[in-house]
Amino acid sequence: MTDMPNAICPAHAPKDHPKVPPMKIGVLLANLGTPDNYDYWSMRRYLNEFLSDRRVIDYAPWKWQPLLQLIILTSRPFRSGAAYKSIWNHDAGESPLMTITKDQTRAIADKMQAQYGGEVMVDFCMRYGNPSTQSKVDAMVKAGCQKILFFPLYPHYAGATSATANDQLFRALMKQTWQPSVRTVPPYFEHPAYIEALAQSVEKAYAAAETRPELLICSYHGVPKRYLMQGDPYHCQCQKTTRLLKERLGWADTDIRTTFQSRFGPEEWLKPYTVEEVARVAREDGKKHIAVIAPAFSADCIETLEEINEEICESFEHAGGEHFTYIPCLNDDPAHIDALCAVISENLSGWIDPAQNG
Repeated sequence: MTDMPNAICPAHAPKDHPKVPPMKIGVLLANLGTPDNYDYWSMRRYLNEFLSDRRVIDYAPWKWQPLLQLIILTSRPFRSGAAYKSIWNHDAGESPLMTITKDQTRAIADKMQAQYGGEVMVDFCMRYGNPSTQSKVDAMVKAGCQKILFFPLYPHYAGATSATANDQLFRALMKQTWQPSVRTVPPYFEHPAYIEALAQSVEKAYAAAETRPELLICSYHGVPKRYLMQGDPYHCQCQKTTRLLKERLGWADTDIRTTFQSRFGPEEWLKPYTVEEVARVAREDGKKHIAVIAPAFSADCIETLEEINEEICESFEHAGGEHFTYIPCLNDDPAHIDALCAVISENLSGWIDPAQNG
């Protein structure tokens, strides 16, 4: 800490006491992660870290790792790399998730500066890939953050998302000589500001559509059904978000429904599967125009830009659908930034008061 330009020797301490920076509060945003590039080795490193996480794939390592290392990681990096290449932000040399997370962080930092002045430091990390959770915790501690609010950017809690992000935070804290006090932000799937931001995005998309969609599909990232039976609340929280969104829009039950995407592996996942349901509503219900929104994602990524906008769209059109509208994630929309800042401010309560810094 002594090499920080604003570090000072504590009052009443001897002259040879190590200098420490002024105390700050850190707000560390966390998202899933992204490969550094879409080439084979970048994809393999990223997928290896992701698919080796026991929160994501909980099979016994002696059974799973040989399959992962010898079979899956031999071919999957090529397929995943091609998918990433199709959505890559080539101008910035990064994935859309990275670009959007940077934009979100800047917008939130500006609002935190206006509310709290320079006492709050805002940054972001990724659970997999770069920037790592460890590197950002190290940087915040070095900058003088004696308190850190850790904010996994997942509206809904799941072991494979929020919990593994928190796990990584706690691992990073184990390496700190002087551990900061820490709070983790709980899921915000029912927060009024989040529901309002979702509703506004739907209303804007419907107003811009040439033909009003006959059905809104709320497509959430799936998890194995077994996780639900083990007590994971994710399924129930997704269902509640859909219900609250429906009530805010003033719609009937028949106007909106919940589905789950991104199934991986042979076991049963939460149903209905989005890719199958969009085909069914076109083929059996005669729906010609649908809209799809992904409320569980705080930023557009491979699962939305490639899977929904390409694979799921194709499934609908091949079954007879005519008009497919993808409603983008909330990203850095002002209403979303306001919602995230509201959640942050509520969780900073007791640590810092905006009124004292106005």
